[in-house]
Amino acid sequence: MTERAEWEAAYEAGRKRQSDFETLSGEPVPALGTPQEGEPPERIGYPGAYPYTRGIHPTGYRGRLWTIRQFAGFASVRETNARFRHLLAEGQHGISVAFDMPTLMGLDSDAERAVGEVGHCGVAVDSADDMGQLMEGIPLDDVSVSMTINGPAQMLFGFLLVAAEDQGVDWRNLQGTLQNDILKEYIAQKEWLFPPEPHLRMIVDQVEFCRDNVPLWNTISISGYHIREAGATAVEELAFTLANGFAYVEACMERGMPVDSFVPRFSFFFDAHIDFFEEIAKFRAARRIWARWMRERYGAEDERSLKLRFHSQTAGVSLTAQQPYNNVVRTAIEALAAVLGGTQSLHTNALDEVYALPTEEAAELALRTQQVIATETGVADTIDPLGGSWYVEQLTDRAEAAAEEIFSTIDRKGSGSMLAGVLAGIEEGWFQGRLSDSAYEFEKKVSAGERGIVGVNRYVKEEEDDIKILRISEEIEAAQRRTLSELRSDRDEAAVLGALAALRDGAAGDANLMKLIVDAARVRATEGEMVDTLREVFGDYREPAWL
Repeated sequence: MTERAEWEAAYEAGRKRQSDFETLSGEPVPALGTPQEGEPPERIGYPGAYPYTRGIHPTGYRGRLWTIRQFAGFASVRETNARFRHLLAEGQHGISVAFDMPTLMGLDSDAERAVGEVGHCGVAVDSADDMGQLMEGIPLDDVSVSMTINGPAQMLFGFLLVAAEDQGVDWRNLQGTLQNDILKEYIAQKEWLFPPEPHLRMIVDQVEFCRDNVPLWNTISISGYHIREAGATAVEELAFTLANGFAYVEACMERGMPVDSFVPRFSFFFDAHIDFFEEIAKFRAARRIWARWMRERYGAEDERSLKLRFHSQTAGVSLTAQQPYNNVVRTAIEALAAVLGGTQSLHTNALDEVYALPTEEAAELALRTQQVIATETGVADTIDPLGGSWYVEQLTDRAEAAAEEIFSTIDRKGSGSMLAGVLAGIEEGWFQGRLSDSAYEFEKKVSAGERGIVGVNRYVKEEEDDIKILRISEEIEAAQRRTLSELRSDRDEAAVLGALAALRDGAAGDANLMKLIVDAARVRATEGEMVDTLREVFGDYREPAWL
C-alpha cells in the first residue's frame, strides 16, 4: 500500500465534523493538498503519519476543531468560577486556571510576602476548599481543566484531586493538563521553590502517580511560551523547550519507567507570535524533531509517544499599551498562525491585558476571535493548507537545523545526557545569557526604528485611547485571609500535623510524594504549609551569579 493510500484509509476511518466543506462560492474543499504526481518528500509526509510534519491526526481539523481554552483567573474563587461558567456558556470547550502570584510562589494568602498581591494576577487558591469552590458547578468528569502552575504544581493538583473526590468523580475519568515545567522556571520565569533536583523528583513522582491513578491526565505541559516571552527567538523557544522535554524523558527513564508508559501524557505549550510564517514553521519543525528523537534516541515504539501535542497562546509581549485596539488585530493574526500550524488547543489574549487582567467584555471578544477563525474563514476545512509551500517548508527545514545545533551544544554540556546538559546550562547561566542577548537585540532594533511596531514607532498618535480596566478590590485580600483563618479554626489540627509530618518524612526518604500531598490536602493542609514542610528538607535555591 502506498503512503497516500495508507493516509486515505486512515482519513476515511476517522470521524468528521458536520460540514459541507465548501468555499463560499460552493466549490468543494479537498481534504488535503498533495503533489499532483508521486509522494511528498519523506520529511513532509502525510497528516497522522511519521514524522508528523503535517499534523498528528489524519483528519486534521476536519475531524475535530482545536480546543478553545481561554486562560482566566482573578480576585476570588467565586468570581473566577463565574467567569469560567460564562465562558463555557459562550462556547469555550475547557477551562484554564490563572493563579495569583502568592499561589504561584507557594505562599498562603496570609503570608507576609503575599500582601498586596492576593487575587491580582490570577485567583488565590490556598486549600482544597478553595479548589472545590473554584470548580463548583463544573463537572470534572466532562470539562477538562488546565492549570498553569509550576513550583507548587503538586499541591494544586492534590487540591484538584480532592475536589474531584468531593464531586464524586473517579480520578480515572479526570482530564486536563498541569504545566508542571520547573526547568523553564530556572531558565526564564523564575518561579521556583526548591533546588532543581528536588523539583525534578516531585515531577517524576507525579508522572508515576498519574500513570497508575489518573491515566487521562497530561502530567507535564513543557512550556516554550514563557521562554519566548522572556526574549527568546523562535528557534531558541523551539530548541530550549524540546531540550527540556528530552530532559524530563530522561529523568523518568532513570526512575525505571519505560518511555512508552509516560510520554503519551506529555504535552507542550508554545507562543504564537506575530511573525506569521516563522511561527507556522516552528510548530511544524517541533512535531518532526520530537517524533525523530523519541523514536531514534529514546526507543519509543508507541505511536502516541511520537506525536507532539501542543497548546498555544498568542504573544503577550506583542501587545502594546499604545493604541490597544490594535491588539485585537495582532491576536487574530497570531491565532491564525497557531491554527495553520496545527495547534491542539488555543488561548487568545485580550486587548487590555497589557494593562491588567481582562474585563469580561475583552475576554469575550478574545473568545469570539477564535470562533470567527473556526466558523467563518474556512481554514479548518482542509488539512495543513500550507504544506508543500516552498517558503514554509524552507523555513521549517531551517528551524529544525538551527534547533539541532543548539541540541548539540546542550548534549555536549551533559556529556551525552540532555538532562545533565540542561541542568548544567541553567547552573552556568548559558540559557539565561542567550535570552538576555536576544531580548537586547530585539529592543535595540525597536528603539532604532529598524523593527516597526504600529502605535509605538510607526503611525504614532499623541492622544491615548481610553479603555475600561479591570480593578481588583482590596477587600478580596481581606476576605481571603478571613476564609483561611476560618479554615484553620475548623479543621482537625492533629490530622493536619500528622499529614505534614508524614510528608516531611517522605521527602527525607524515597516515598512518592504525590500520595502524601493528596493525604495532606484531604485534611485541609494549606499550600503554604506543605511548601514550608518540604522546604525544611529540600532547602531554598538561589540562582548563581553569571555574566
